[in-house]
Amino acid sequence: MTTPGRGLHGRVLESLGPAITAGEYPPGSVLRTDELAQRFEVSRSVMREAVRVLESMHLVESRRRVGVTVRPAAEWNVYDPQVIRWRLAGADRPRQLRSLTVLRSAIEPVAAGLAARNATAEQCAELTECALGMVANSRGHRLEEYLVHDMAFHRVILNASGNEMFARLGDVVAEVLAGRTHHEVMFEDPDPEAVTLHVHLAEAVREGDADRAEQLTREITIGALQELDILAPGGRPAP
Repeated sequence: MTTPGRGLHGRVLESLGPAITAGEYPPGSVLRTDELAQRFEVSRSVMREAVRVLESMHLVESRRRVGVTVRPAAEWNVYDPQVIRWRLAGADRPRQLRSLTVLRSAIEPVAAGLAARNATAEQCAELTECALGMVANSRGHRLEEYLVHDMAFHRVILNASGNEMFARLGDVVAEVLAGRTHHEVMFEDPDPEAVTLHVHLAEAVREGDADRAEQLTREITIGALQELDILAPGGRPAP
């Protein structure tokens, strides 16, 4: 995971990164570090550090005597949590949310089935605690508090799967959940049925019922896609 640091180069990134991912600098655009340093009123070393972070995300590439060139979107590290955050902040949010939620629907049910087989007692207890936290914050417009428990719940599922590849997607899923909340692509209170499904999922994992855990997670992700149809229409790919 790449996380832009605080300070001057972080400030540059928080302006330049969203501009690149939003298409303000089309692929092939050449960015001059000297000009950017002047624009952002930072030193060249600060600008170079910001560029290094953008390079690590595969958003740009640096070449001598050419400058910093914006790479095609197909080459971006779209699993980088910061790239996800920037893309969700742009005009293409509905399509991005759908793409990421479809990814979840493909991965999380399988992870939940594995979690039912592999979760430790501590992970089962943590999952139950997260589910109870979701229930406690599912009313009264407490979406930020709900989000904390929701993100933790899905991290536990992915980690408890015992598959390190699934576990590494914890930050990706967290950004999807956070993006839905922060960009108001959720109802004022979470869907009661979805909350109940999370409680039942925690029970299925604790009881070692892999088939039920997988099915419940599939229902959760289907519900998330249906929510997008209502709150963020326009994200479906063209036929």
